[in-house]
Amino acid sequence: MSSTTPIRNRDVMNNHYVMVDGMHTVAEAIQEAISNNVNILVVNKRNEHDEFGMVLMSDIARKVLAKDKSPERTNIYEIMIKPVLSVPLDMDVRYTARLFERFNINKAPVIEAGEILGFVTYDNIVLKGMIAKS
Repeated sequence: MSSTTPIRNRDVMNNHYVMVDGMHTVAEAIQEAISNNVNILVVNKRNEHDEFGMVLMSDIARKVLAKDKSPERTNIYEIMIKPVLSVPLDMDVRYTARLFERFNINKAPVIEAGEILGFVTYDNIVLKGMIAKS
């Protein structure tokens, strides 16, 4: 990864997520995840001054399953992460990896002009970035 041309988030991001409403139940959101074959749920903004939220399958396991809550009676807004730490489209993935390490996260949305364009994960950085440049 020491080449002169940096690898950017735009080069490694993926579109494996689905948008859900915070009022959806966890059961409805799980159905969306299954039907779209994704494991990242993005909670849509309620208005232009709001921020995106995020729910991962691990959040559902920790906050619903482990606490014996009903997925049919728990809303997404109750368990979501909000606001989410996002990364710019043109940031060098080396800095993205450092940011992930500093904040103990492993994925972040790529946001440009208030819209989510995709997600960057450690897997993307390694498999699409480091390995592809070797």
